[in-house]
Amino acid sequence: MKNKMIKETAWIGDKFVKGRIKAIVLNFHGLGGGYRVNPDQLELAWAEKGGLVVFPYYGPWSWMNREARAFVDGLITDIIKEYKLPRNIPIISAGGSMGGFSSLLFTRYSKHKIAACYANCPVCDLKYHFSERPDLPPTIHAAFRGYKEGMEELFIEHSPVKQVAELPDIPYLIIHGGKDPAVNQKAHSDKMAVLMKKRGLEVEYIKVPEMGHCGPLPQKTWEKIVKFAVKHFSR
Repeated sequence: MKNKMIKETAWIGDKFVKGRIKAIVLNFHGLGGGYRVNPDQLELAWAEKGGLVVFPYYGPWSWMNREARAFVDGLITDIIKEYKLPRNIPIISAGGSMGGFSSLLFTRYSKHKIAACYANCPVCDLKYHFSERPDLPPTIHAAFRGYKEGMEELFIEHSPVKQVAELPDIPYLIIHGGKDPAVNQKAHSDKMAVLMKKRGLEVEYIKVPEMGHCGPLPQKTWEKIVKFAVKHFSR
């Protein structure tokens, strides 16, 4: 895939990278998607440390379904080829809300080796989330339209809490706001962190009592997120 075509399927922050590219940072968007023109402050901070931030247009209602997973895997392969990067370049999976859900689930199913995962206010139990808000069922039905399996089986395949046993043994950072009105902290991140720790995975779970859905992030938490990813960039 040529550079122009790649940039029609993802926002890529190549012009913001300082020095050589040390890692690919996948920043998955939340429900509804969104066309990216400029990086946000978090993406800029990663780019300044050598992170090639990739904002995949993987589908506004995709819920990291099989098509989305195949698309992002192919995108990574094309980016490595286009930018002449090492095949073993670190790949960081990141995102918030549905993007946090996607960042966790992508580590489970990707054919690429993921170095670390950061998730902000992630959906972790898709079955619970299906009934959490009235706007959600149409999006989830759309994601799985045409699949032969029933919803119960699809909820298992697409719920991080149901896939903990299959997650790669890599570092994870999960952030959740105590005042999140969109994704219930107890039903999602609390439950996910317990299961991950029980399995023995390396997970740091930070609860931010006064934070809503995905923000605003306290400065110290924001700095921790930046450092978490950069720690796993190649030296």
